Amino acid sequence: MSPKSNEKPVEIAAETESKKANDGKTNANDKKKSKKNDNPDIVEDDNAMSEEDRELKERLETCVSTLINEKSEASVTTQIRLKALDVIVSELRSATSSMTSVPKPLKFLRPKYETLKEYYGTIGDSTEEEVVFLRARLGDVLAVLAMTLGKHDERESLNFKLKGAKDYKSIAKTSEDNLGSWGHEFIRSLAGEIGQEYNARVLAGSDPDDDAAFADLLGMVDVIVPFNVEHNAEAEAIDLLIEVQRLKNVLKLDSIDEKNFRRVCLYLIKTADFMSDPDDYAEVLETAYELFHKQSQYFDALRVALRMGNEEAIPDLMSECSDPLMKKQMCFLLARHRINYEVEGDDDEEELNEIIGNEKLSEEFLKVAQDLDVTEAKTPEDIYKSHLAETGGFSRRREAGGAVVDSARANLASTYVNAFVNAGFGQDKLMTPDNEWLYKNKDHGMMAASASLGLIQLWNVEEGLAQIDKFLYSSEEYVKAGAALAVGILSSGVRNDADPTLALLDEHINGDSHIMKCAACTGLGIAYAGSAREDVMELLLPLVEQENSGAETMLEVSLAGLALGMIYVGKCDDAVGGTIVQRLMEASDEELDHSHSIFLCLGLGLLFLGRMEKAEAMLEALRTIEHKISKTAVIVLETCAYAGSGNVLQVQEMLHQCAEHLEEDAQHQMAAVIGISLITMGEEVGSEMALRSFEHLLHYCELPVKRAVPLALGVLNISNPDFSVIDQLSRLSHDPDTEISQNAILAMGLTSAGTNNSRVAGLLRQLSEFYSKEAGHVFCVRIAQAMLHMGKGLMTLSPMHSDKMLTCGPALGGVLTLIYSCLDLKSTLLDKSHYLIYYLTCAMNPRMLITVNEDLSWRPVTVRVGQAVETVGQAGKPKTITGFQTHTTPVLISTGERAELGTEEVLSVSSVLEGLVIVKDNPDYEAPETDEKK
Repeated sequence: MSPKSNEKPVEIAAETESKKANDGKTNANDKKKSKKNDNPDIVEDDNAMSEEDRELKERLETCVSTLINEKSEASVTTQIRLKALDVIVSELRSATSSMTSVPKPLKFLRPKYETLKEYYGTIGDSTEEEVVFLRARLGDVLAVLAMTLGKHDERESLNFKLKGAKDYKSIAKTSEDNLGSWGHEFIRSLAGEIGQEYNARVLAGSDPDDDAAFADLLGMVDVIVPFNVEHNAEAEAIDLLIEVQRLKNVLKLDSIDEKNFRRVCLYLIKTADFMSDPDDYAEVLETAYELFHKQSQYFDALRVALRMGNEEAIPDLMSECSDPLMKKQMCFLLARHRINYEVEGDDDEEELNEIIGNEKLSEEFLKVAQDLDVTEAKTPEDIYKSHLAETGGFSRRREAGGAVVDSARANLASTYVNAFVNAGFGQDKLMTPDNEWLYKNKDHGMMAASASLGLIQLWNVEEGLAQIDKFLYSSEEYVKAGAALAVGILSSGVRNDADPTLALLDEHINGDSHIMKCAACTGLGIAYAGSAREDVMELLLPLVEQENSGAETMLEVSLAGLALGMIYVGKCDDAVGGTIVQRLMEASDEELDHSHSIFLCLGLGLLFLGRMEKAEAMLEALRTIEHKISKTAVIVLETCAYAGSGNVLQVQEMLHQCAEHLEEDAQHQMAAVIGISLITMGEEVGSEMALRSFEHLLHYCELPVKRAVPLALGVLNISNPDFSVIDQLSRLSHDPDTEISQNAILAMGLTSAGTNNSRVAGLLRQLSEFYSKEAGHVFCVRIAQAMLHMGKGLMTLSPMHSDKMLTCGPALGGVLTLIYSCLDLKSTLLDKSHYLIYYLTCAMNPRMLITVNEDLSWRPVTVRVGQAVETVGQAGKPKTITGFQTHTTPVLISTGERAELGTEEVLSVSSVLEGLVIVKDNPDYEAPETDEKK
């Protein structure tokens, strides 16, 4: 054994002995001290203190002793007391501390808190100036000490401060920055107490709008808010103003300038999600709008105006904006949001209207396709990849004779796959070469096939019409109906001066043919979604009002109602709303039992999409209907009205609806499940909580509720194939219940729409084998594959854009139409109404980022694309993306990703890099000097 290891225990033993001896001394000192202070809670160890600390402690104790005149000496005047107090104040103010320790003066003054409080009480109500000043200064000190020692409920800190403020006022002295000089922690503590005091006074009966009742509190708020803003604590300033319901005061602040207005506005916009009261929600966004407007940030002001649904602000912003590039960028935003606005009285009027009308969208999309080398047309077989399958599915099923069997359902599926995959590319291998494929279908299949031409030629109105025209005069009714629908699909989101859709479909709406009416209604709904065109409304309203009973009439009524809902999405139009409600009230039970009557309810819901309390009157009217559809209509309207609001009370209400155990007549419960997704979409915390709720619904609820869960998962993750969600849907796609599995398959298509996700592609191929004998399932798999490979991976269905701040009404309406058709697949997509799938066209948008010059010609620029990171309320200039890759534009951006410029050479006109972004040279840019080789 080494000698060192022998020595160690001795050292430790010796150390322990000396420690005990020291402890003995310390305990003796502590006992003395605790007797002396009469405060057994606070123990100081004189031996552990440095010389400097002991000196400070004695100095403070002497000052307190002088202040309260412990020895009752006659020579201690108010003047001397003030000097003693000044020493305490300067020590407290100049003290600094680390994150883990308390400031020394505060620590030494804690035992004296009660003593000072008693003395404060003895000063009385003297009006002598010096005494009042002493009382005010002592109030300041006590307020600081009460921050940690005061009783929380009594708000002692605030009370001392308010009394002090009155005293200062009475002697007309300012308290030389009486708040900020005490430090941030004190300000933060005081702000919390101001909020509590404000609420207490409101509960006691004070009027929140009356400033007089809160004058003392608001006086402090007016000091604290600018202090916080100047010291980069904008979030705390906004919180305090919201707490005292005076948010508009932020507009009066001079301290909000070009350096910090973005942080303030970002915080306001994100705070709006958590406002349950519609008035508060509107006020927060209104404030953000005013701030952007004040800073001449017209593009961002327009984003906020669209978020509020305030389209009246558009003309003002456009006329005030003098920068032609900014105007163009604003028009690109209006085009993406599908706003039907016409610029008037501007020098570039024609060009701006062209941008809003999306007239160049097809051209830009095809240029991107060319750049990425994906212009070659794909066949359905390229998507199915049957050669990889063990059983081969439909496409290789042969009879003994060896001829390939053409199944009508399989051909119909191929029509849709072909249309969606080649959407917008203008060419394919089934429909454009010749008419052979058209006649491989029958009846409704022919209609879908001729309508698919509209999707293939999407956004390209001129060329598309030339190709579709010949089918409009076909002798086959269904081909003609398909062509009418194709005209509508073709013009989705595109404004054309000739307005061909209305001209061509007008006659069919008023014609006698049932199928032509259905096609024309759907075509108008798709073409004019979000445009709020009165001439189209006047065409469709008579269809909704028609009174003949019968299944065919009800189908026309429902489709016309849905089309009106799409055209007036989020517009709360009284004429449309009144007509639909009236029709529902007057309809017979037999009509309301029709499988498509739900679309009439959806049309009404879309009318109030995202408009919250504005739907109240309609809800009351719907509750008076005596048929079971009343419950469904109420829930559809309620969930649409609160779509994207994240309103917790509404989510609870929907969960409450699902709790009832019903096996029949449970359509309202299915609508409630979808409603939960609708309300929480776009708000991350709510979405995560909704996912957990769906787990519970799958475990504990009856079959109807379970059937809607996959669809709800789809709505929460449109074009966003999240690993866990796809996993859950993959499990549900093998469920023994036919409807659950079919809905799960379609939801997989929706979650991965336009992403070409290889994992989902593999899962869908496996499902096509697994269900090779089930025609209905295989059809669903094909539709899901069509969505997955939509636009060859260059498009998205996500209604959220502009950095997830805006939800495009027509896009969400298109997705909801598909979702509600899935509630009863047997009578919609798997029957004769499969053409409702084409409503997805309204949600189809290119997911590209293109940077362009001032003349809108391409300008490739390096950009970084990565996962978006939340930076609200963070200090400094935090990174907005993580795990990025650097690309040269044009580049594709997925849901949940964000782009930022990778070079300082150019500046973007838009604050959000999405779609077409105008860039201009940076005047301050200096090229890095290259060292010349010697």
